[in-house]
Amino acid sequence: MKQFFVRLALTLPVVWLVVSLVFLLIHLVPGDPIQMMLGEGATPADIEGLRHLYGLDQSLPRQYVHYWNGVLHGDLGTSIRLHDSVAHLISVRYPYTLALTLTSLAIALALALPAGIIAAVRRGRIVDQGLSVVSLFGLSVPGLVLGPLLILVFSIALGWFPVSGASPGGGTGGIDPIYLVLPSIAMGASLAAILTRMVRTAMLEELGQDYIRTARAKGLSETAVVWRHALPNALVPIITVVGLQFGALLAGAIVTETIFSWPGLGRLVVTAISNRDYALVQGCLLSIGLTYVLVNLLTDLTYRLVNPRMR
Repeated sequence: MKQFFVRLALTLPVVWLVVSLVFLLIHLVPGDPIQMMLGEGATPADIEGLRHLYGLDQSLPRQYVHYWNGVLHGDLGTSIRLHDSVAHLISVRYPYTLALTLTSLAIALALALPAGIIAAVRRGRIVDQGLSVVSLFGLSVPGLVLGPLLILVFSIALGWFPVSGASPGGGTGGIDPIYLVLPSIAMGASLAAILTRMVRTAMLEELGQDYIRTARAKGLSETAVVWRHALPNALVPIITVVGLQFGALLAGAIVTETIFSWPGLGRLVVTAISNRDYALVQGCLLSIGLTYVLVNLLTDLTYRLVNPRMR
């Protein structure tokens, strides 16, 4: 418990840095959100009045203090374009992005763990070489290309899966599991390829250790040696990669959600950036950044669960 609070305390400066960078970087984006909202025919009085309403006429330090005050109180501001609370918009869209990310991660782990273990156990054989070719293909094809290919083959040609959206009714009315399949595969394929190579490398390193030879000398079956002894020790670097790649999945969700018209944070960010909607962009990026920080905190704590030597 003490280690948890220590890690939590060390995370606080990271949270401050994430909030500060989100605030500062968005103000470097060119364009005037008020001018874009009102159009070219707006009068200077209208522009100044709306700028004052949203607090954009204040100095940057004063806006920074006001933004921090809102974050601490759960108020992320109001969307200039959608005229709704940013916190409410994120609360509606965030579950969709989280569901897509977790499903992609589950698919990647379900493919990578057995594939990496088999490749390590059968090192140098045709199975190992075949899995290496497949993982290389997965690394070479980005989601930007794989997504449209999946739509063309499995949605348009075969008609097995829907083309876009999250449910038959569209919008944010809920998630139908069948709508998750193609976008999750498009996001999880590259991660599965990375994890397969990582699992193979970690397992090969553990299978060459002295304690593995001792376990075999005692007469333990190969299944027990691999699953009960080698795999738990090999999980530490694998968990590290999973934690780091979770952030990559969140970032990749922007592209995947756009391709599949998935009603998550990714599409919301794209819309907000095109409209120069400062408050909405800040809120979305802050949610993604804080999620990444939380995942890395949980990753550090997971080490001690899977490997007793680190407790």
